[in-house]
Amino acid sequence: MNASLPADMSQSFASRLPLRPLFIAIILLGSFLLFLIQPLFARLVLPVLGGSPSVWNTAMLFYQAALLVGYGYAHALQRLPFRAQAGVHISIFALAAFTLPIGIRAIGGADTGDAAALWLLQLLALSIGPVFIAVAAQAPLMQAWFARSPDQAAANPYFLYAASNIGSLAGLLAYPFLLEPFTSLPFQQAFWSAGFLLLLGLIALGAFAIRQGGDRPPATALDTVSGRAARPVSWGRRLHWLALAAIPSGLMLSTTTHITTDIMAMPLLWVIPLAAYLISFILAFSPAGDTHRRIAVTLAPIALLVGGGAGFLSLGTAATVYGLASILLLLIVATALHGTLAADRPPAASLTEYYLWMAAGGVVGGLFPALIAPQIFDWTYEHPILLLLAALLIPAKPLTRGIGTLWKGRGPLPRALRILSPPVTLALGWWLGAAFQAVDTPPLQLAAVALMAAVAVLAIGRPLIFTWHLAMLMLALGGWQQIDISTIESARQRSFFGIYTVENSNSQQTRRLLHGTTLHGVQSFDSELSGRPMSYYAPLSAVGQALTAAPGLFGAEARIGIVGLGTGTLLCYAQAGQSWSVFEIDPLMVKLATEPKIFTYVSECKPDVRIVVGDARLKLADEPKAAFDILAVDAFSSDAIPLHLLTREAFAVYLRAVGDDGIILLHISNRYLDLEPVVAALARGMGLTARIVTFQPKPEDFAEGYSYNGSIWIALTRNEARMQQLVAASADPASWRELRTDRAIAGWTDSFASILPVLKVLR
Repeated sequence: MNASLPADMSQSFASRLPLRPLFIAIILLGSFLLFLIQPLFARLVLPVLGGSPSVWNTAMLFYQAALLVGYGYAHALQRLPFRAQAGVHISIFALAAFTLPIGIRAIGGADTGDAAALWLLQLLALSIGPVFIAVAAQAPLMQAWFARSPDQAAANPYFLYAASNIGSLAGLLAYPFLLEPFTSLPFQQAFWSAGFLLLLGLIALGAFAIRQGGDRPPATALDTVSGRAARPVSWGRRLHWLALAAIPSGLMLSTTTHITTDIMAMPLLWVIPLAAYLISFILAFSPAGDTHRRIAVTLAPIALLVGGGAGFLSLGTAATVYGLASILLLLIVATALHGTLAADRPPAASLTEYYLWMAAGGVVGGLFPALIAPQIFDWTYEHPILLLLAALLIPAKPLTRGIGTLWKGRGPLPRALRILSPPVTLALGWWLGAAFQAVDTPPLQLAAVALMAAVAVLAIGRPLIFTWHLAMLMLALGGWQQIDISTIESARQRSFFGIYTVENSNSQQTRRLLHGTTLHGVQSFDSELSGRPMSYYAPLSAVGQALTAAPGLFGAEARIGIVGLGTGTLLCYAQAGQSWSVFEIDPLMVKLATEPKIFTYVSECKPDVRIVVGDARLKLADEPKAAFDILAVDAFSSDAIPLHLLTREAFAVYLRAVGDDGIILLHISNRYLDLEPVVAALARGMGLTARIVTFQPKPEDFAEGYSYNGSIWIALTRNEARMQQLVAASADPASWRELRTDRAIAGWTDSFASILPVLKVLR
């Protein structure tokens, strides 16, 4: 009697456990941790490879691959009895806990060449692979366990997937808006580790509740959506799941690259496409998922025509609007495809296999934009390609029954539509491709675009024909022009760090280098001006004044260090006897700047310059102490700043590199961030003297090739006396002013930094 008491008590305790809230809590916490670790680890390690969208996309590919491994592990566990499942999973979790706290594992120096993506994948796998895979298994495994419980709702556990994505979205947004602005990295690492251990405890409690409550195999007879007899899980159905999951996954990454590379590189923008992607899952697997699916499927073709039709355009001043439209397009298309995927979910017995194919689709979709496209395309062609594939997969219906019948039958109108519409839109697209103007479009061109769009609207519900007309519209609105640029040798090249375009302006007799939409250098064709510093490196900018004054401050053999090569413009301030070293992370940038057929600043102004390829902060740490008299830091990758170059620890590296009398120059021009108070806080905290020069060229200077936006540079010295010498020796002493401070903004460190307080839209 007494021997049976503990078992009776445990069964009574298990029967009182609220299974539904318990499993929702497990899945919410697991998904929260899964998506919290992504920006957290990015904060730890991604700055080593700069601020390129490819860094985030490669990391996302790892997360998708690790998710696939976790889902595969969850599926394999289903072959075991429940007691064995619970024992194995809890043991795996406990072993993974020995890798805590999360941190960067030592695997050697960062590879910034062609193998940068593979180096980053290896780093992620060794650093967070075990804990990530263990947590990744929660969504399918806990749903499968819940389906074995005596809970009345267990016949359809898919509602837990919506909870999973709510937790994912919460984790993704909590980091930039709650954790990063108010806590340090050590706290964040400890917080995540505590969450992992709490999750382990909840999983053990859930396993205990299922076991003591009397587990049963999940239902196999009924379809979870229709309630009718379940359809067999054929290979055709599996491949359909794969495709429906792959396209949104790839589109999420291509949207990230597209809007950050060719539209705007605003920080935090990378999080928004992933948030839209997660929201689409929440909508698709919610109780009202079928309603959301029907709405999205109806809206998707129109959204593709409006947003996707302009997928090749670079709209300049309308970039922000188009960027937001791209996010909305992603949300609609992903909801349509994920809704179709949710509508085809199988019985609970096949749940883990279903999620396994979904995860495989995520990896397949991620491989294309993250690894394959950067190797074969010189522009973000993967984005319009994925939009076209989405158009093929979305099960849209004609807008009206009458429109649907237009394409059927043997009458003259159906035949004309089927036979003539494809070549007509091809011809119009070809003509517009050579003549289309995105600004002040002529009426005839507007009429041609309207005709192509109208034919595409009529084709909604016929996937092949609709996709053809969408493709012709894309080519007409900038597509042919982008392809034309790609056919010109050396006009555009792509690396892991971005897309570089070389443009000639015959009217101004200049050649420009663009990184996305950001100008990285201008050189004149005029032989008399070819060696003149142009763009935002004007002689009256702070860097121009300081480099010109270098002989008077440091003698004829001044030692100059530059972080960020660009086109090599700053080298034209070099004078005889000086030694110059340039630190550049991107080998492609070195190739462009040192090729005399493209830019001649290096070959004409300083052919003996020493160029060091790699992350500047790491490479500067290897330099001898006091190696430079002036160090100019100009390493911004478009407007996505390399945050690790603007921290207290980075400044310590710079100070070591320049010695006691050295001068540090920081280029802080940015469309989205006000970095002046950050540098002011760092200077104040480190006892440095700082001055800032905001250079704005006069209208008559624009013709000389100077940037319309001017530039903002900050000079830093160890003492006021050296700063006074710099100001006195400069060409325009009155242009130097003290920095504006904001006591509410702290100086950044490697363990604590947030861009939210310095976003210009919030100030």
